[in-house]
Amino acid sequence: MLGTRSIRIALTGAAVASFAMIMPPASASEAVPPPAYADCPSGSVCFYTGTGGTGSRCTWSNADPDWTSGSVTCSWARTQPARSMYNHGTSSAYTAVAFYTGANYTSYNGCMGQGWAGNIGPAYLRSHKWVTFAC
Repeated sequence: MLGTRSIRIALTGAAVASFAMIMPPASASEAVPPPAYADCPSGSVCFYTGTGGTGSRCTWSNADPDWTSGSVTCSWARTQPARSMYNHGTSSAYTAVAFYTGANYTSYNGCMGQGWAGNIGPAYLRSHKWVTFAC
């Protein structure tokens, strides 16, 4: 029979594993996408239907107030949640990408700093924008 301490350690390990994040590079000159996220173009943010940068991908180089309409749409946004993302942004004017479950940047869901990649949600996201605040 496992003691309380053993169970707590096991649960803590599982919680950490379920929210895996990849640390950003030490400097912009070292910015190399993690292998699973290599399909995300430099200067863009990419959201994926699978964990760890797998599954279907939607990519933007600008903010988008509604993933389901407009000039850039995400084909799976209405039917599948986002499970991972990579902020491969390069602009010195922004520090992160904030994402929302509502159109027009409503219902804030979270954000990810520039150079970061990892699992999110799962969440049915609808909009995102580049921001200057720290996540």
